Amino acid sequence: MPASKTGMADTLRTLETTIAARRGADPAASYVAKLLSRGRPKIAQKLGEEAVETVIAAMGGDGQEVIGEAADLLFHLMVLLADMGIPIDRVLAELDRREGMSGIAEKAARPAA
Repeated sequence: MPASKTGMADTLRTLETTIAARRGADPAASYVAKLLSRGRPKIAQKLGEEAVETVIAAMGGDGQEVIGEAADLLFHLMVLLADMGIPIDRVLAELDRREGMSGIAEKAARPAA
């Protein structure tokens, strides 16, 4: 059964709180602290690796593997957001803003780069 919209947001907020609590932990004892201590380039690299692993799992057609890789991808995204000081609620608000909007229309409405 899919998680409710509120349930997923609550899960992400709990993860956000856990990541924040581990920010100052010993990098030898906490993966989050270790990742944050290595800096944004390493965090971004790990996020990219998890994205690639998710794609590979999807191409292999193994749903259970995709679930695990998707969880890793979301986790590393949350670490990157924490490093950048971006609360998950801002990302969720952006998704809410896009709700019901065609992806094509949303992309066309973006300011030119």
